Amino acid sequence: MWVKLCCLLLYFLALFVLARVFEAVAWYESGFLATQLVDPVALSFRKLRTILECRGLGHSGLPEKKDVRELVEKSGDLMEGELYSALKEEEASESVSSTNFSGEMHFYELVEDTKDGIWLVQVIANDRSPLVGKVHWEKMVKKVSRFGIRTGTFNCSSDPRYCRRRGWLKSTLIMSVPQTSTSKGKVMLKEYNGRRIEVEHIFKWITAHAASRIKTIYNSEHLKEEWNKSDQYRVKIYLFANLDQPPAFFSALSVKFTGRVEFIFVNVENWDNKSYMAEIGVYKTPSYILRTPEGIYRYGNNTGEFISLRAMDSFLRSLQPEVNDLFVLSLVLVNLMAWMDLFITQGATIKRFVVLISTLGTYNSLLIISWLPVLGFLQLPYLDSFYEYSLKLFRYSNTTTLASWVRADWMFYSSHPALFLSTYLGHGLLIDYFEKKRRRNNNTDEVNANNLEWLSSLWDWYTSYLFHPIASFQHFPFDSDWDEDPDLFLERLAFPDLWLHPLIPTDYIKNLPIWRFKCLGVHSDEEMLETFQDSESDSDSENKEVFSSEKEVSEDDDLNTFHSRSAGEPGCGAETCSCANKCCHHEPYERKARSYGSYSTAGDREPDWSAWPSEMLHCTECVVCLENFANGCLLMGLPCGHVFHQNCIVMWLAGGRHCCPVCRWASYKKKQPYTHPQPLSSDTPS
Repeated sequence: MWVKLCCLLLYFLALFVLARVFEAVAWYESGFLATQLVDPVALSFRKLRTILECRGLGHSGLPEKKDVRELVEKSGDLMEGELYSALKEEEASESVSSTNFSGEMHFYELVEDTKDGIWLVQVIANDRSPLVGKVHWEKMVKKVSRFGIRTGTFNCSSDPRYCRRRGWLKSTLIMSVPQTSTSKGKVMLKEYNGRRIEVEHIFKWITAHAASRIKTIYNSEHLKEEWNKSDQYRVKIYLFANLDQPPAFFSALSVKFTGRVEFIFVNVENWDNKSYMAEIGVYKTPSYILRTPEGIYRYGNNTGEFISLRAMDSFLRSLQPEVNDLFVLSLVLVNLMAWMDLFITQGATIKRFVVLISTLGTYNSLLIISWLPVLGFLQLPYLDSFYEYSLKLFRYSNTTTLASWVRADWMFYSSHPALFLSTYLGHGLLIDYFEKKRRRNNNTDEVNANNLEWLSSLWDWYTSYLFHPIASFQHFPFDSDWDEDPDLFLERLAFPDLWLHPLIPTDYIKNLPIWRFKCLGVHSDEEMLETFQDSESDSDSENKEVFSSEKEVSEDDDLNTFHSRSAGEPGCGAETCSCANKCCHHEPYERKARSYGSYSTAGDREPDWSAWPSEMLHCTECVVCLENFANGCLLMGLPCGHVFHQNCIVMWLAGGRHCCPVCRWASYKKKQPYTHPQPLSSDTPS
């Protein structure tokens, strides 16, 4: 998980650097930055009209370019980034979908039960034509959708009783606006009574009703009273402008942030004395001033703070987020992190997607489960102070220059989803390349596995898991407080053996402890090998002795396909052991050990028990081959504590007999380790 999180943070850092590169390239080619102000005088009439439409100001009665330019200047400063976004939005010919209501319940669920949005619904009466034609309605839908206003069509033929009860006997337009200034308040429906069925007139009717919800100030005394008033709203945004009514985007945001942010429009058109404006820090109009308990913030001075719905919505969401906003953000981040598993996982393609689906399900389930107690805690009354401090932290952090860069990058990449997806794919391919290179250096076999081999191994594991749910383990030895394994009793109830033998993976063999048998007083394997070779031929040189020793060790290691691990855990003193009459019972080792391989240990040699793992029983003979342990031979222990030659026990287990040859304990199941009692300081090891 931490690897995926680091990869995701690295990806975000790459996006941030890439956005700065794009800004540098744009500045080099065009000579301006996105935050650079634009002089409206230098713009054409079409561009000025596009800016007014994006801001939501009517211009139907302004035929002259001078009047349109003045209206743009009165609504706010124009930046290069806003001009580019407005022109791109106008060129985009994407069709906006409109909802077709099927009946009363559908209408109530979407329109009347929606408390934080504006709806425009065209009602078509029975056997009547619609009030707005198809062409004009499509233009209307596209125009109002810029400001987050949703549209729909209700045909009374689908539910005539509801239309009669509502009094919709003729085709009309219905507008749904929240009635109160509190979150989740009542919704009022307004009917269009105008005679002129034109897009601009209907849009003026919509903006007029939406602007009526905004508190409007017309004189300095009222402004002073409102500025010093302390009420439930912790965050207020003021618009100081010389306009008849606020822009449509400002009114639409007031509906969207109902109960979180208070929107106030200060009309300074007929003000003679503006001294109080200078006292509170407002020196020019138009100005967008955000007032918080922490101070005053002038919107529009940092990167990406355009006079548009999308830019201001992103700004206010970062300052005053809802719980749903945080949940959506966490959901996006968790899924982006989970998709990194597609590139980190190596091996077959099917394996990658199986691991990806598993990771997506796990991460999303954990996210939902972790959000449930958070939602419960937020409902507690004594956590209000914690909630306020959290919002204060959001306001402090999101009014910085770095936060403005992040918001600008978010708007840029969200408006270019193809670029976002391509950079994510490129980042994932780089991770896949370096991960594959790292695993190849570590000689991992799963890199070259194909789909068929992996599916076969997956089926083997699945069938084994059905019969033996705890058949494999990851680390050995285990420290457990259980005295007995309950699954052993259930397994022995299967006698007589009439059931199919389950397929048990042999991966656990690699985790079994391996060490070399040593005797006290014997210095090295080379010396014993030299003694053995001198008895056969006295003409071998020292180089040949070393070569023979290395060859014998390599042949001994090649008898099995598993990598040996050194076990340097200190053991305790020599104690009794019970290896089914094959292990020592305080034997003095009077008899000479028989040779395993080509040479034998010297007689009366005491084994070096300190090289044995502490949980292994002490013995000197392998019950599989009935040979004594020779000095330097490889030993392997099972979870039950019995010890054998590595080659002997590997061949035994690989043949499908997954149990100890002595006690029949399952070789893949944990067992309480055997502990040797510590001898007294006066005792001598026997």
